[in-house]
Amino acid sequence: MIDFPEFFVAIGVLTSGFDAWIWVFPGLAVGLVFGALPGISVTMAMALFLPMTLYMEFLPAIIFLTSIFTGAGFGGSVPAILMNIPGTSSAVATTFDGYPMARKGLHNEALGAALGASVTGALVSYILLLFLIVPLANIVIKMGPLEMLGVAVWGMLMLGSLAGVSMLRGMIAGCLGVLIGTVGMNTAGYMRGTMDIPELLDGVSKVPALMGLLAASALFGLVNSKFIIESDSSRGLSGKRMLVGFFSILKHKVCTLRGLLIGTLVGATPGVGASVSNLMSYSEAKRNSKDPDSFGKGNIEGVIAAESANSSSEGGSMATMLALGIPGGGATAVLLAAFAMHNVVGGPDFIDKNKDVVYTIILSNVGQCLLLFPIGFLFIFLASSLVKVPLRFLIPVVLVAASFGAYAIDGSAAGPITLLVFAIIGWVLARYKYPPAAVVVGMLLGGLLENEALKTMQLSSGHPAYLLERPGAIAIFALIVVSMALTARAKFKKKKN
Repeated sequence: MIDFPEFFVAIGVLTSGFDAWIWVFPGLAVGLVFGALPGISVTMAMALFLPMTLYMEFLPAIIFLTSIFTGAGFGGSVPAILMNIPGTSSAVATTFDGYPMARKGLHNEALGAALGASVTGALVSYILLLFLIVPLANIVIKMGPLEMLGVAVWGMLMLGSLAGVSMLRGMIAGCLGVLIGTVGMNTAGYMRGTMDIPELLDGVSKVPALMGLLAASALFGLVNSKFIIESDSSRGLSGKRMLVGFFSILKHKVCTLRGLLIGTLVGATPGVGASVSNLMSYSEAKRNSKDPDSFGKGNIEGVIAAESANSSSEGGSMATMLALGIPGGGATAVLLAAFAMHNVVGGPDFIDKNKDVVYTIILSNVGQCLLLFPIGFLFIFLASSLVKVPLRFLIPVVLVAASFGAYAIDGSAAGPITLLVFAIIGWVLARYKYPPAAVVVGMLLGGLLENEALKTMQLSSGHPAYLLERPGAIAIFALIVVSMALTARAKFKKKKN
């Protein structure tokens, strides 16, 4: 599967000098910082630095941008764990157990586990990409709307894992999220739920909404507390405990492996990406756990599952971009723009004629993952000092920073207003024990469900027999049925015992 002559040419390019590697360190630093800033997505960070790459050679430019991509993949987990605010939309599931761990004084272990899962997930996904880029591209190109609908339906099934005290309340919250996610104009030209507000024509802005939903209940609940971690003895920073968290991925090997496989496959699907993969991985980790009730209360497996899938989706989306010229998400769309700026067109012809360049990009990504460990370790050691800041200062600063981040998304007051509205909604939901996380899942998947269902109806003319023509879709729906059956069986056994 590897063209070894071209492979060795790529190794020669990367080892002949430091021209390409010079840009890895600032790229990782930029990605970590921007990923940790609420509201500033990895796509925005890469777009801000895209013009700078115009004056660089092609390979250094791509390596610099992919370094930002790699750094931001982990950076979003830092505020998710310490403040219950995902730095990026792909770190949503990290909040579910990361923040409860921080509240218990296990922030060192949680951050270390997130770093370990991120490094391992990204590293393995790029190694798999090295071997499987062509076969994986052939699979992805055959995925149609029906297969994508299957992936979205599977994602919605995770609402059962986020239901909290009541499955019914979880489903109600998820349906509310789907309704919110379908606000605006759909692909058929129908307008829904805009209330004549022009800013809602393109739908509710996802990042400010999820910041409000996930952060509000946590921040309001901390008003009467002095610190994020109440115990003075648990508030310290410990490199040793971070390393214990880092190497905990070896103790939970199955959880890590499952997460990186889900992340790689889902990340390779255009338009789905890390936002869905980390939620699916979290759901599967909870379903297969011997103690599913501990999830959402500070189970380190929840952090490992979310972050391994989040970071491994990078390799999958890169496979789609390099092999097909199709962006797997916003970040890879920026990479394609960088290709175009240097008069390079991604796709099958690019791989056939420039295998040495493809191998060089992938091998540099492997190197970035290895360097992410020391740089990321230093970063979390500095960032985790937030637990020592009194909440009377931290809460207003976080709210102001989140408001600025929401404003930066589209440069209008719509972002902060969305943040405020959904902060109130999130507080009300938490007050009456409806899981805000289920609303977030519904929002992220609502538009995808509707669009793919609409495309499927158009292609099939409404005939159910169309399913029989799509073996890939049959396989996906069969996996969904098996997954549901196994979950029901596990719950029945638990109830019986």
